[in-house]
Amino acid sequence: MSKVKDFDWIYQHVLQRLGDARELESFLAEPRSNEQLVAMADNEYLSTMSRRIFRAGLKHSLVDARWPAFEQAFFQFSPQRVARMSDDELDMLMGNREIIRHWGKIKAVRSNAVFLLDIIDQYGSVGKWLAAWPVEDIVGLWTVLRKEAKQLGGNSGAYFLRMVGKDTFVLTEDVVVALKALGVVDRRPGSQKDLQLAQQAFNQWRQQSGRPLCQISRLLAMTVNY
Repeated sequence: MSKVKDFDWIYQHVLQRLGDARELESFLAEPRSNEQLVAMADNEYLSTMSRRIFRAGLKHSLVDARWPAFEQAFFQFSPQRVARMSDDELDMLMGNREIIRHWGKIKAVRSNAVFLLDIIDQYGSVGKWLAAWPVEDIVGLWTVLRKEAKQLGGNSGAYFLRMVGKDTFVLTEDVVVALKALGVVDRRPGSQKDLQLAQQAFNQWRQQSGRPLCQISRLLAMTVNY
């Protein structure tokens, strides 16, 4: 990776555009602590993962308004119970007008319940697994979600992590433009090589600033648009 600008340049650039440090800080969210991640129930992780999948391509408020019906249809997203859902049970959901009837996404809920059960068996809980994953290799976690879970490719894996509070950056259009402008990458990161270049830059800025990845990601986006 070629030499990129230090974090202080990024922060000062945004501050100069915005003009008020307190207002700037108000835009920067805090991720959940490892203790908070561990405290979350496994069904909450499956519910959030499923919500992210159904949100993709749809207005978020539409999906969120129907989520109580999803909770009922999928047994409060108990991984153990959802993993045991039969094909007939899934097929019956296609007739449930209270939820969004997308066959591929409905099937993904069961597949992801099986995926999370494997993690629970290995680590004790989904929260323990996420808490133990180093943020220095967050793109590695994206890769696991993309390869082993269903419908969590692209930015969906990162958005799921953002929703549950696991610290991550997200390769939004503005972040990608900023990374290109700062000489980190010359195209949207898609290959493992380019993802690692992005990770290295974020690791450098995290070490320089002591800030979480999600805040650095937001600041990068704000160098382009705010």
